[in-house]
Amino acid sequence: MYLEKEKKAEIFEKHGFNKSATDTGSPEAQIALFSHRIDHLTEHLKKNKKDTSTRRGLLQLVGKRRKLLNYLIKKDVTRYRSIIKELGIRK
Repeated sequence: MYLEKEKKAEIFEKHGFNKSATDTGSPEAQIALFSHRIDHLTEHLKKNKKDTSTRRGLLQLVGKRRKLLNYLIKKDVTRYRSIIKELGIRK
């Protein structure tokens, strides 16, 4: 697999709401993990343009991340702004 346990724990520690490796359920941690996976799949699709199943999976990930961002903006705008700034994504 392309993502090892240590890397995943590092992502959760860096971007999680509670700043621990076990904080896998917070929206910030999930958004960060989805962003990492989206970047990985985007690089894959640059090389393999006809891989339609991966393209579909990428679009599903983008939709999931968008839903989490919408939830976070309704719940707490400051957390939303901080995760957008940390990851460098915009609406």
